[in-house]
Formats: sequence, structure tokens, C-alpha cells
Amino acid sequence: MAARGLGKVRIAAPIFRDLGGSMKFSGKITTVLCYENNPLVRKALSEPGQGRVLVVDGGGSLRCALLGDQIAAMGVKNGWSGILINGCIRDSEDIGQMPLGVKALATCPLKSSKRDQGLRDVPVTFAGVTFTPGQWLYADKDGVLVSEEQLKL
Repeated sequence: MAARGLGKVRIAAPIFRDLGGSMKFSGKITTVLCYENNPLVRKALSEPGQGRVLVVDGGGSLRCALLGDQIAAMGVKNGWSGILINGCIRDSEDIGQMPLGVKALATCPLKSSKRDQGLRDVPVTFAGVTFTPGQWLYADKDGVLVSEEQLKL
């Protein structure tokens, strides 16, 4: 990924696995902050994505999945470009066949709980980067970049 453009570019630590069917994705950032609960992930992906990227800060938990095939399919249907998760997904074989970019720490077969809503569209920080709603995320097999402005790639 060669980037040319204005603004500050930040590079996330290389801790994510490529788990979606699209290895390359980009778009405006929207965020969910949650811990082992995914109601806001479902809610976000049920809305029109308009090519955006959902960034989910699950606190790095490896104890349950914040995304499964049904919620990922909603994201495809609603026009999301990709999802970056500081946590786990499940149904990885099915998600890997979908035209959706998905990067996460790992897979876990256990569903998340629904007890806590979490927060939506707040800045979240993980992998050495702060992801701010309205900024731009660019991802491919080499990693994840975040820019304050849209880049010309």
C-alpha cells in the first residue's frame, strides 16, 4: 500500500489476521467500544455503511467473538467496506468467503454476551493508534493505515 496525500498518517501495529474475503479495504471510520458484548456491532452493521469501515475496540479479549457470519452478512448487504476488530470473530470460514474486509486478532467459537451496550462513535486506541470517527482507514495484507484525510492511493 503506497500512500500519497496530505495529513498525518499513522500505522497500526501488525497484530491483525486477515479473515474476510476482501484483503484490501478502506473507508471513513466509525467506531464501537465494547468488551465481550456485541449489540452495538450488530446495530452499526445493520445501518447503511456507505463504504465505511467499522473499527471495534473489544479490549483485545480473546474469550469470545464480537462478529459472526450473520452480522458480517448484514455488513455486506448494507454496503460496509470492512471491519477492524481488537478482539475475535467466529464463523471465519463463511466470513472468508464474503466480499468484506475483516481483520481481527483471532477466532473464537464462543458468542459474546448482550448485557452491555458499549459506546458508539468515540475515539478508540489500540495497536498503537487512535481511531477517530470521520478519519480514514486503509487496510491490505501489509497492514493498517489511518489518516486524518482521504489519501490518493
